[in-house]
Amino acid sequence: MNLSFKAMLMALLVLGFALGSVGCEKEGPAEKAGQTIDQTVEKTGDKVEDVTDAATR
Repeated sequence: MNLSFKAMLMALLVLGFALGSVGCEKEGPAEKAGQTIDQTVEKTGDKVEDVTDAATR
């Protein structure tokens, strides 16, 4: 497996877990769920950048 495939797979897994955890919330405003998704997407992007940087080194 090449490194970019691994990075994309990791990003999809993180996003999947985030969406799953948001779906399990019983109560709470939609804004909070949106913030959780936004934070997860941002963290995933950071991790993909880290992996890409490591691959280019």
